[in-house]
Amino acid sequence: MGEICRRFAAGAAIAVAALLSAGPAEAAGASWVAPPSEQDVAAAVKAAETARAISFAKSNFRQAGHADPGRITVGHKGIPVYTLNPDFVTAKPGAPAGVLRAIAVTATAATGAKATLRAAPDHSAPSGWSVGNVLSGNDEETLSARLRPGSVLLNEPQINGWYDLGRDGVVLLQASLPQSPVGQFTPIAEYQQQVRSRYANKLPGSDYQHTGGIGFKQTVLQQRDSGPPGSLTAGLIVFGSAVALGGGFLVWRWTKRRITPK
Repeated sequence: MGEICRRFAAGAAIAVAALLSAGPAEAAGASWVAPPSEQDVAAAVKAAETARAISFAKSNFRQAGHADPGRITVGHKGIPVYTLNPDFVTAKPGAPAGVLRAIAVTATAATGAKATLRAAPDHSAPSGWSVGNVLSGNDEETLSARLRPGSVLLNEPQINGWYDLGRDGVVLLQASLPQSPVGQFTPIAEYQQQVRSRYANKLPGSDYQHTGGIGFKQTVLQQRDSGPPGSLTAGLIVFGSAVALGGGFLVWRWTKRRITPK
């Protein structure tokens, strides 16, 4: 099984000459995210308990410690992980800030090492979900414990940023390239303006992407054929986007989190 390293953010990004013109956000009253159903979360956890998923976890532990991890224990809690929604970036009316990326489940080796199993819808899997990759560490579990009641965990992958996303706004929990102070609350309309200025002119089909810039690419996961109301078509933003600051150059710090692909 191949092993690759996931790296968030781009290096040595060329600043863009002109950013999006300033103006009030059209999506100040963006609608709330639709959480996965309890059945979907349970199916994702079940997928993380399969022999196939555990074999991925073993490979991840071996590449980090170069030793047999021993017995692996899989947690019983599924953590919905959302990612920044391109429609929110472009101020599409009613677009939520985040779209479901995966459901994360923590795996623990006998040594105490942690890894995160990420499950997504899979029509060919018995439970309708399967684990597509495994990441070292348990950031999702740790950060979800810091969420306010009613909030969800939002990832802004371009800066490897993790947020507490509530109906009223976001609170930055951690980031490789912080755009606001950690722990500071940002109203949802203000956050929309921030991400619009950072990424709206770097979406697929933009001049920035056509001229070789690192695009803001989205792959939409398939929605299950049937399911309870409220299930969400999941989205995944997979590549970093350069941020233009001050008309100069910005070198983004590379961060590493080992990943074992499917």
